Amino acid sequence: MPSDQTLLFALLVLVFAMLIWGKVRYDLTAFSALILAVVLGVVPVENAFDGFGHPATVIIALVLIVSRALSNSGVVDLIARWVSKASQSAFAHIGVMSTVAALLSAVMNNVAALALLMPVDMQAAKKAGRSPAMTLMPLSFASILGGMITLIGTPPNIIVASFREQALGESYGMFDFAPVGIACAVAGVLYVTLVGWRLIPKGRRDSDTSKELFDLGDYIAEVNVPENSSVIGKQVLELDELCDNHGVAILGLVRGGRRMPGGARRVEIAEGDTLVIEADAKAIDAFAGEAGLAYEAQEHETDEEMAGELILVEAVVRPGARIEGRSAKSMHLLDHYGVTLLGVSRSGRRFREQIRRVTLAAGDVLLLLGPAERINDIIEWIGALPLANRDLELTQRGKAGITVGVFALAILAASTGLLYLPVALAIACIAFVALGVVRGRQIYDSVEWPVIVLLGSMIPLGTALEQSGGTQLLADLLVDSAGSLGPLTVLVIFMATTMTLSDVLNNTATTIIAAPVGVSIAAGLGVSADPFLMAVAVAASCAFLTPIGHKNNTLILGPGGYRFGDYWRMGLPLEVLIVVVGVPAIVWVWPF
Repeated sequence: MPSDQTLLFALLVLVFAMLIWGKVRYDLTAFSALILAVVLGVVPVENAFDGFGHPATVIIALVLIVSRALSNSGVVDLIARWVSKASQSAFAHIGVMSTVAALLSAVMNNVAALALLMPVDMQAAKKAGRSPAMTLMPLSFASILGGMITLIGTPPNIIVASFREQALGESYGMFDFAPVGIACAVAGVLYVTLVGWRLIPKGRRDSDTSKELFDLGDYIAEVNVPENSSVIGKQVLELDELCDNHGVAILGLVRGGRRMPGGARRVEIAEGDTLVIEADAKAIDAFAGEAGLAYEAQEHETDEEMAGELILVEAVVRPGARIEGRSAKSMHLLDHYGVTLLGVSRSGRRFREQIRRVTLAAGDVLLLLGPAERINDIIEWIGALPLANRDLELTQRGKAGITVGVFALAILAASTGLLYLPVALAIACIAFVALGVVRGRQIYDSVEWPVIVLLGSMIPLGTALEQSGGTQLLADLLVDSAGSLGPLTVLVIFMATTMTLSDVLNNTATTIIAAPVGVSIAAGLGVSADPFLMAVAVAASCAFLTPIGHKNNTLILGPGGYRFGDYWRMGLPLEVLIVVVGVPAIVWVWPF
């Protein structure tokens, strides 16, 4: 019968394979693996759900609520307004935005920091007539770098600190990460400002955005043929001239819920048919207007609640969004909310199924049509990010000062040891609710539950692997193969390996596995564990080679019009730079 160690390694390999594959939600994958481990007996039943009450899990959830308070209070609004005035040229804009993103990410969730600054960045691109691809990747990378500065800046830091407390008896403090984090962040921000953005493919940097802010490539959209439409009775091929005038391509025709064979070029268009077209947002609207075609939302305007001005809005699906992995039809966007999904932009991919049935993914850009007075609330509810500057009107603007004050007091209390960090953050969150900065429902909406489930599921698996001797086995392999070269060389190899794993895995999962391995390596070499734990914290955060390595990279994929292979061009030199800067900083602050 296989040993517990063998079963755990097999389970973890399966989890990593599923995470890389990406077809199944990472939280479902991790939770399923946990339950299977309990059934197999490699995780004790009494410890199965210890991860959900682990301090790291609680701190991450509370930090997300704090991030929401900083957003709601107008703190980020004030910063964003200053940024938009302070940066004019592309060089200055990237430098200022990257610096602000890094600073914000040090005190709030880095995904939230990017989401708040993205509309500002894209609005600046519109005004300057430059491609958002030139600035979004530097912004994303800078927000990731800034998270390394403080304990609460990024989940890997929180996990590493909690593991140190469990393994060595004492956690890291709020600013113990700062010396190494600041060194890496400063080097990284200088790189993306001076060099990095120039490595983005020229085709992406030179795209014309002066006329269209969201010229992100064509959408695949559907328009219906209503009664009295001018195209009724015409063959599809007879619309070629009209299509040419508007830059529209007709991809097919749907009748009775079934797509006609091929391009249906010689099929006569009838009332009730649906034309599947490819075009940009403006072209879709112009073509539909001249041809007398209608959107589904316009056909449902008889409902008084849905009546009123309809507007087109583009929004990007955030990682972990409510609509991720679901379709507009399954979310009942049209039936319940009067919002029609007109098109989806996903790196040039063509969708052959009906748009409302397309399973949406993080990074997709959605073209939505809905009631002007409610569409922004609905976009927030589904978990998308509007790609437009809504004048940054935040409802709690007058409470920015007290919000910052409460947060600063919580950090001070935790840093001086007056209060346990989770307790300090919990008190701050309670204060935010009492002050009306965060509403009761927003508390639950702010927490990224898939990450909580992933963390809560992986912690017992990591603990079981450590107790079975699995982490010691991995450490022995590295020490035996490179230990003779000295601890510094082993540290570099370990850091590079962890960084590579983080490029294809979730940084939370990478940290949970790598942290105990780092401690075991240190024990095998007879040196302090701190350099190896700090290496894990830095390396797990630095995922710059792929759009799947970090949620921020996924978030900019659609709005920036990037391709999968664009990331390594700018990301690989940055990862090398982080190793070159990070390792000396680590061993200087945390000697062997």
